[in-house]
Amino acid sequence: MFHALDGKLRKFALVPLGAAALLAAGCSSNLNGAASSAVTAPAFVVGTDAPMAAVTSFQAQLVSVDAIDASGNAVSLISGSPTVDFARYNGLQTLLDMNNVPVGTYTSVKVTLGSNATLGYLVTGSGAPTIKTEAATLTTNTVTVTLAKPLVIAKASAPAGLRVDFNLGKSIQVDSSGNITGTVNPTFKISAVGEGDSDAHIDEYTASVMSVDAAAQTFVVAGPHGEQFTIKVNAQTEWDGNATISALTTNSIVQVSGHLDPADQTLDAGEVDIISQHGFFASGQVTYVTPATGTATSFDLYVRSLEPASGTGITLGQIATVDLSGSEKFEVFRMHNDITQFLFNASAIVPGQSIAVGGPATGAANASAVSVTRVSLRPWGFNGTVVANSVNSSQGTFQMQINGFAGVLVPQTVTVYIGSDAEYRDGFSDFSEISANANIRVVGLLLRDPTSGNLVLLARYVDQMN
Repeated sequence: MFHALDGKLRKFALVPLGAAALLAAGCSSNLNGAASSAVTAPAFVVGTDAPMAAVTSFQAQLVSVDAIDASGNAVSLISGSPTVDFARYNGLQTLLDMNNVPVGTYTSVKVTLGSNATLGYLVTGSGAPTIKTEAATLTTNTVTVTLAKPLVIAKASAPAGLRVDFNLGKSIQVDSSGNITGTVNPTFKISAVGEGDSDAHIDEYTASVMSVDAAAQTFVVAGPHGEQFTIKVNAQTEWDGNATISALTTNSIVQVSGHLDPADQTLDAGEVDIISQHGFFASGQVTYVTPATGTATSFDLYVRSLEPASGTGITLGQIATVDLSGSEKFEVFRMHNDITQFLFNASAIVPGQSIAVGGPATGAANASAVSVTRVSLRPWGFNGTVVANSVNSSQGTFQMQINGFAGVLVPQTVTVYIGSDAEYRDGFSDFSEISANANIRVVGLLLRDPTSGNLVLLARYVDQMN
């Protein structure tokens, strides 16, 4: 059983993972005569979503996110107007931008979306699932939310910001038969994030390396929207695969986790994973495996993240088929020992897993036959309900029926393993509050137990879902 495995695996199962995606951050410009103070300080915006069945994506342009003070003055918290897939970061946290905004106390937030939004959803049948995309109609383009706790931007403190929770289940409208109508009523839950809050941690920031200064222990990366950040490493930084900063080149694509540095707005890396040395990376969820049992020769990947964003045969929001030759390197995010090959390999790939692949860009010219050199299992947020009579406090486990998009791919129940160091959010404070039929989100790794063959979920974050 998994609780009997070595310390590295147990440590992985217990270390908390962030809840959301850092969708945007502050800039020094202001709107409507906003915030006359010339003094600025760092600010960011955190966002996430709650998925609904079969919906793979909701893409919309994030025109503006404005923080508003008690006098009605507003400042923009985003640089540019990125197009965001609100279903991409379920339970995860990443960084899009980080700049300065005028110091002050902000009591409400106004979010404005572009009108050209799209919905994508999974179509299942007798064969491999496919993706259908259609235009979405917004009932409104602007949503204003009063903050329960004001957002305080101060010069002498660590970066502060917002958590923006976009609820797909409440936003996407259905008819009396449960069919998606294409109408979206944007529903947000927004709260302030202060110093020391877990939501200020960056869990998975994927970016291309632009330059390296090994002497200064820093490197510069460019993210999916072209934004550039400086990453700082030190003797405590963990490098997956026993790599070092000297292994980085301008062909490297990395995934970094860490904290924002309040002094200089860099990202202090706690861990760096070189996910590709050949200039190509894609990640998403497995939708189909060939053959269904035994050693896989290929699998279909619904692509949620892609580097580079253009220039290959792969398209964001669509399915790519990854061929396996047997020479690929398999790994599990944040597991640094040989046991990972036992837990995740070509015989352990299952629909619903979040997987990243990397290799030469030439191998991604054809979306129907992608060749890669690395296959990595990643954490993701799985929404579902707790199965009655399954909660075992002495073992720290319970059974979960996964819902949403992943639930279409994982119809059977899974066993969730939660250690004493797991973090609880959004209403939960400890394991004792997990009860039968509770709506829940578990952020972690979906694995096939090598002993029993059953699916298990190693938890790092546990959210109560309303």
